[in-house]
Amino acid sequence: VQLQASGGGGLVQAGGSLSLSCAASKRNFNQHAYGWFRQAPGKEREFVAAISRNGYNTHYGDSVKGRFTISRNNAKNTVALIMNSLKSEDTAEYYCASVYARRMETVQVTANEYQYWGQGTLVTVSS
Repeated sequence: VQLQASGGGGLVQAGGSLSLSCAASKRNFNQHAYGWFRQAPGKEREFVAAISRNGYNTHYGDSVKGRFTISRNNAKNTVALIMNSLKSEDTAEYYCASVYARRMETVQVTANEYQYWGQGTLVTVSS
């Protein structure tokens, strides 16, 4: 599985919104659960959001809950992360990841559980 994250690279003002997209190779897309993680300079990688195979179950990190939304489009093989009310502390490199999930409703929140990773896309929020 190849993952390609996009949508970052520019500068967003605090309070603004930004959408990230993760394009996955067609093979086995529907058999995978997906997640977004981020890593700021000098900090550990942090869980952001995850979505199950069927798209019905999602989970969010405490720092983004209520502001970010993860979704998937199985027809287009994409996973989106919509980020609202951005804060300067959201500045980080964002990574999408996937893992084969036997069950449709499984949501994975731990980085070690993911098998495939895309390259990062940088999100910079100015205060």
